Amino acid sequence: MAKAVVLLSGGLDSATAAAQAMADGYEAIALSFRYGQRHVRELEAARSVAAALGINQHFFVDVNIAQWGGSSLTDAAEPLPESGVVAGEIPSTYVPGRNTVFIALALSLAEAQQASVIYLGINAVDYSGYPDCRPDYLAAFQQLATLSSKVGIEGQAPQLVAPLIHDHKVDIVRRAVALGVPIPATWSCYAGGAEACGRCDSCRIRDRALIEAGYPEWATEIGRSLISLQS
Repeated sequence: MAKAVVLLSGGLDSATAAAQAMADGYEAIALSFRYGQRHVRELEAARSVAAALGINQHFFVDVNIAQWGGSSLTDAAEPLPESGVVAGEIPSTYVPGRNTVFIALALSLAEAQQASVIYLGINAVDYSGYPDCRPDYLAAFQQLATLSSKVGIEGQAPQLVAPLIHDHKVDIVRRAVALGVPIPATWSCYAGGAEACGRCDSCRIRDRALIEAGYPEWATEIGRSLISLQS
């Protein structure tokens, strides 16, 4: 069976991308990162999701890009945005260089494990302000993958696959359900508490999508209340 490296943060998108890789016929190798994120709770979710999907190989890598700051996801002193995504504005939750570091390490793992593809849960719709979640960024990195490795020079560079890149969150929820993703086991909250906060932008986007898709029982109680007040 052909192999695929899947970047598995533990969130809904990455879990769905992992399940899609398996549905596409690949043996999945999961790769998760401790990068100094305040919501390190997501790694417990990544472990649970991998087990539920039947992924046997799961690598955890420490790469502390939080030590130089620059993001509210890595600095607990910085407030998390709760007012929603603003068109044309890069949110404070953007982590400088995160996807570039992650994909570079995924390419290393893929070459070492002879994986032909790398599945990414990046999305250009919900957080369109993130520069490292855009199709042109992915295309540029694909070119780098071809130039930077032995397998690339030999014409067999791993292909970067982002099956959710153009999906709205509600469509991702529906795809996740169809693929059997254990959605309640995933973790999207940025606040880093024992329970999802329901207030950060990530929780709000997730909760609204769950409710619109017909699964309000999987949304946070706070999220359900906030959305009800806005209706």
